[in-house]
Amino acid sequence: MGIPIIGITTYNDLNLQGYPAVILLKAYENAIIKARGIPVLIPSGLPDDAWRELFEKLDGIMFTGGGDISITNYDGIDHPSITNVDTERDHLEIMLMNEAIRKEKPFFGICRGFQLLNVCLGGTLYTHIPAQKTDSIKHDYYPDYPRKFLAHKVEISSGSRLSTILGREEADVNSLHHQGVNSVPEELNIVALAPDGLVEAVELPGHKFGMAVQWHPEWLTDIGSMQNLFSALIQAARTGN
Repeated sequence: MGIPIIGITTYNDLNLQGYPAVILLKAYENAIIKARGIPVLIPSGLPDDAWRELFEKLDGIMFTGGGDISITNYDGIDHPSITNVDTERDHLEIMLMNEAIRKEKPFFGICRGFQLLNVCLGGTLYTHIPAQKTDSIKHDYYPDYPRKFLAHKVEISSGSRLSTILGREEADVNSLHHQGVNSVPEELNIVALAPDGLVEAVELPGHKFGMAVQWHPEWLTDIGSMQNLFSALIQAARTGN
């Protein structure tokens, strides 16, 4: 086949003039281009027939970071720190994720995308880690830190797809989230943990390529092992495995 086409989820916001805009940070696009894929932005306002037609044309999907998922999708605990909830985005991304799981479309989730995968399969989230997880370390290294700041290590399961891609069983990662995965559904394998035991990566066993990480590798592509994550997605999208 030719160069794989990778759909990338986006978020809604206002531009500097106050007009509605479809937003994607360029780091995501750059990571896919660097891995030799073609990035295609997916606006969250697509009607059902349109996203389904687009889905069939995509070779893979990347579910990106962004605002918090509505607690109504997983019976979550309300907290004043919950921000930037976008029910339109939730609706589309949940349908896309479920379809990618069902049809074994290669996908990679990052931060919110990692949490989305967990929620879609029936898992729950900490809606604010410092308030709900005892003895947690700091995870919300934003906005006062560079996005490339390596906040802590993660321990990676030996023999996992993640360890094979990264070529290691420990990695330094950035950390830009205040929410995190709490209960993990049995359909997912936990393959990486933060020092406080918070889940940092999961894989969907038996899927052609279904995995997600809590950190933001799109900001760390100058580290070869992190760029490997995007190259692995492109390879899976190209070959179907």
